[in-house]
Amino acid sequence: MTHSSPDDIRTLLAAKTWAFVGLTDTPYRTVYQMAAFLQRNGVRIVPVNPRAESVLGERGYTSLTEVPEPVDVVGVYRRSEFVAPHVDEAITIGASGVWMPLDVVDEDAAARAGEAGLTVVMDRCPKIEWPAHGPR
Repeated sequence: MTHSSPDDIRTLLAAKTWAFVGLTDTPYRTVYQMAAFLQRNGVRIVPVNPRAESVLGERGYTSLTEVPEPVDVVGVYRRSEFVAPHVDEAITIGASGVWMPLDVVDEDAAARAGEAGLTVVMDRCPKIEWPAHGPR
């Protein structure tokens, strides 16, 4: 499952709303850089963090279930051992997909998401994939 298809990558990169689990207002962190990159490319970002920080001009929420609008993709920017509950929340809220960044892999959580009909991209970077698979 760790080998995400180009079609799956294209599908998620074309999504309009991404919730970023673990997003804080710390510019040197990867999650901040990815959220800022996607926002610059027209994607609406939703910060999800227990501290519910406002990040990149967007209101934060303490969990995915508190986000009042539909979310297309849930980017889970946490270590692999902490991914599963967020993937389960993504399933609960009816997200279309889950993106796990480089070096983040949870095969069991990915399988649950896939069985629930979500598109899963794992161990990939949106910024690296954008030139080949981002919207044109």
